[in-house]
Amino acid sequence: MAALSRALAIVIWSGSMRTKLASGDFESQIRKAKSSQQTGLLRAVWSLTILGLGLMLLLLNGCESKEARPQMSPPEVDVTDVVQQDVPIYEEWVAQLNGPTNAEITPKVQGYLLSQNYENGYFIKKGQLMYTIDPRPFQAQLDQAKAEVAVADANVSRTQADVERDTPLAAQNAIPKKQLDNDVANLASWKAQLEAKQAQVQQADLNLAWTKVYSPIDGIAGVSTAQIGDLVGTSTKMTTVSQVDPIWAYFNVSESVFLNVAPRVTQIIRGTGSLKSANLPAVEFIQANGEPYPVRGQFIYVNRQVGTQTGTIQMAAQFPNEGAALRPGGFGRVRIQTGMNKDAMLIPQAAVIEVQSLYQVVVLTPDNKASFRPVKVGERVGANWVISEGLKPGEKVIVEGFMKVREGVPVSPKQYAAAKPAEGGN
Repeated sequence: MAALSRALAIVIWSGSMRTKLASGDFESQIRKAKSSQQTGLLRAVWSLTILGLGLMLLLLNGCESKEARPQMSPPEVDVTDVVQQDVPIYEEWVAQLNGPTNAEITPKVQGYLLSQNYENGYFIKKGQLMYTIDPRPFQAQLDQAKAEVAVADANVSRTQADVERDTPLAAQNAIPKKQLDNDVANLASWKAQLEAKQAQVQQADLNLAWTKVYSPIDGIAGVSTAQIGDLVGTSTKMTTVSQVDPIWAYFNVSESVFLNVAPRVTQIIRGTGSLKSANLPAVEFIQANGEPYPVRGQFIYVNRQVGTQTGTIQMAAQFPNEGAALRPGGFGRVRIQTGMNKDAMLIPQAAVIEVQSLYQVVVLTPDNKASFRPVKVGERVGANWVISEGLKPGEKVIVEGFMKVREGVPVSPKQYAAAKPAEGGN
């Protein structure tokens, strides 16, 4: 409104000036001018005056048209308190799973495979039939061996009768003593042959029984490499049955780590203690998908020597595996608690800013201003991160929204709410 009033005043003043110039007074002044040069000078002054008044009007209107910009509100951010608590210290090693027993199934006789009596990858019991080999050749061998036993038995009976008949005759010198000696030798020979034929019968009976291949252990049977109709023999690896409950996780630790538990391990292997009395720490297994195995295990095995090239020693932990979720050959990590970090400071991982291996957080000052601060980080604990240096208990850090703030800028804080896991998740 003030600018408009000034503009109207200027317009009225310019109009009055124009009226005066157009009146007779101005004409009389022109007449009184002593020369035409004075008249031209007055006209130039008039034009410059009108032009200056117009420029002033434009500048005044332009200045008044610029309105003051509205002040922006502080950005909203989510903040959380620095939590101080005791945090367990863990060490992890890469581990590979394997069954305590892995039985390679190979036939004990050579023959043509007639049938596979199990499902690939299924649980089987000890003594369960797995394969059947053509038994007919072995049945024929058994029958032949039995017939030979019968012949040998008949010869034993015959030579036994000869000995019984010739013994009194030789005592009376009715026959030469040499004949009796021959009868005794023949009897001994046929008895030996009878025993050999009986052994052949036992071997033929075993060969016939071995045409049926049974599982030697409880476990999971692998995929069969032998197909029906194949000629299999004692060098044919048909499949493998692995014991999976319990299952062992093998891992290698440094010699220095082993020495920390060596006295307790020595008590066990010397028979002067047990796993419970040794008070060895429980072992966790982290599966390949990053999820912890729900059941903890225990130490079960330590190798006899330290590797000369790696400087590590192999150890194994045993885990219950009733559902066979863990399979031989699988990889994961074993985790063992080795200590406790007292009064550690924790903040959510989302609050940590990492730039070229340097870490910083945005701290909320008492007057609700953002302050960037470098920190040193430790281990990750679930969704949180241990801060070893740079923060104090009771301080607040910005978790979400720190990309919208600058150093010293006021912010509008609200309490950070951690995301809850989905239903059914671990």
